[in-house]
Amino acid sequence: MSGTEIKASVLHGAKDLRVEVRQLPAPAADEVQVAVQATGLCGSDLHYFRHFRNGPIEVREPITLGHESAGVVVAVGSASPTLQVGDRVALEVGLPCENCELCREGRYNICRGMSFRSSAKAYPHSQGTLQERINHPARWCHKLPDTLTLEHGAIVEPLAVAMHARNRSGLKSGSTVLVLGAGAVGLLCAAASKVAGAKHVVIADILEDRVKFAIDNGFADAGLTVPIPAVRPETVEDKLTYAQNVAEGLKNLKAKDGQEIIGESAVTFECTGVESCMQTAIYATQPGGKILIIGMGMSVQTLPIMAASVKEVDLVGVFRYANMYREAIDLLASGNPLLPDVRKLVTHRFQGLDHVPEAFDTAAKVKDDKGDLVIKVMVDMAD
Repeated sequence: MSGTEIKASVLHGAKDLRVEVRQLPAPAADEVQVAVQATGLCGSDLHYFRHFRNGPIEVREPITLGHESAGVVVAVGSASPTLQVGDRVALEVGLPCENCELCREGRYNICRGMSFRSSAKAYPHSQGTLQERINHPARWCHKLPDTLTLEHGAIVEPLAVAMHARNRSGLKSGSTVLVLGAGAVGLLCAAASKVAGAKHVVIADILEDRVKFAIDNGFADAGLTVPIPAVRPETVEDKLTYAQNVAEGLKNLKAKDGQEIIGESAVTFECTGVESCMQTAIYATQPGGKILIIGMGMSVQTLPIMAASVKEVDLVGVFRYANMYREAIDLLASGNPLLPDVRKLVTHRFQGLDHVPEAFDTAAKVKDDKGDLVIKVMVDMAD
């Protein structure tokens, strides 16, 4: 098979996206060529789009964004017997070295040699999935059952993050779970907790509409719209007092029956990266509980660390996922009645590469121009 001319969305600077033509070679022996047809926009993609950087990571060359993706196999390398042309696959886009101790232990998500599509951390950058086709190692392409759509396939990536976090939490059936941040990952953490048998799932966000969405669509049992103070706390003491007050509000929420006080959480998923939310998490989590640090926000934070220490509350880091794709696909296909309808997270859809800038502009908003809630934006590139 000879090379193929494809179109790609390429970021050249902050908010400077261009559709360009590339030459894609035939897939290598261990690769398949995938026509990318569904890509969800992630917060990290949005940071690159808006700032041409993601926190301390600067973009050093033009880059194609996108990593929450699924598509259809259109060509197969000579040594890729497990997949065939026409198979629909979810793309696991992180490629670890597979030789280091972490990889051998199964923790390839934190491999120092990881190359991750749409991330500028490694150089040259690994180009993302907002292009018509990509060549990708067959072993990292996960076949979808006929019962799942390609949108489901794109949702597998953030669901894998949530399921990895749930597994690291050691969540026990009958526990109370708190989720801080009702974006897509927070909602999926809530969903994963429900499937694991959580008794109560509480969600908190500064946006009332997001909290209402979570409760109305079965992702959470109770919720709190976090009040924004009229005067922003400036001193450490004032910030911690604010966090304590929010935590008290969370602990005093009532269950669905309106009688039982939910109380402290055994597991807290912090999905915002905001300092005040990490502070609140420490105050709201019960002795012996765990806080899963998922949100990528402020790199330096002031935390009431002794409040965590005296309660033996564990702060647990979460970075992407490992060995989760097949489990996430199986969950989506299972028909498990405890799993909310995750496709409801996709609130906005855009067709084709020409509309990618508009898709990013929408993803940057909490509500669109019509006043409708924005949660997950999906780019559809199917013919």
